[in-house]
Amino acid sequence: MEVGFKSDKGLQRINNEDACFVLPRDNVYLVADGVGGGNAGEIASRTAVKEIADYIKNHPFDNAGNKYAIVNYMQTCLDIANDKIFENARKYRENTGMATTSAIVFIKDGVAYIANVGDSRVYLFRNGQLVQLTEDHTYVNTLVNAGIISQEQAASDSRKNVITKALGAEKTVEPDFFQVDISKDDIFVLCTDGLYDELDDLMMIEILKKNNSMSDICAEMVEAANRNGGRDNITLICLRVMEEDLYE
Repeated sequence: MEVGFKSDKGLQRINNEDACFVLPRDNVYLVADGVGGGNAGEIASRTAVKEIADYIKNHPFDNAGNKYAIVNYMQTCLDIANDKIFENARKYRENTGMATTSAIVFIKDGVAYIANVGDSRVYLFRNGQLVQLTEDHTYVNTLVNAGIISQEQAASDSRKNVITKALGAEKTVEPDFFQVDISKDDIFVLCTDGLYDELDDLMMIEILKKNNSMSDICAEMVEAANRNGGRDNITLICLRVMEEDLYE
């Protein structure tokens, strides 16, 4: 797996409340976007990646032998992170209301297993086409799914970043799970809303199709997002599937 990642606070935020983590040995990758007053969002996102990474290090993914076990494993990771953030949000007054999104990709035996909570996204770039694999847990997306507003209206709606699910927001968490068979030269993009709010699909495709290194693609996307406004923190991980990844 060729991996690149980058996180930037953008042009208009004082703090970077995003976080990301890569575990290449375990083929696990995740991004998180924290919310909350003061430093609480930053604490929430970093707590999420730490709790998930610690669990994986102490309970290797290799022990999950089939897709049902893998989904249960990912749910456990998110449950542990949710419990910790939820507890700390109530234990410390300065952390009241803190929570975080999360998007995770785990690749095993030629399959990408994906989980998400909130509006951090996972995309797949294959054969020149970019597809969003995850579904945003946002108020506006709920309206789109109900047929109340269109996708075009959603893009300019002032409530588009109001999330309906997040780690730590409730006592329990219900993530979405997806899986997709991988192919050589697939590129997975995990990102926070600071990226896709500034770059539409066509802009991302223009960068992805240059066939640069994953690190260069991450750097160019962050630069482009800042050039288009940089109104939020920007974090992304790019993964290119290599031949050997199809058989691991």
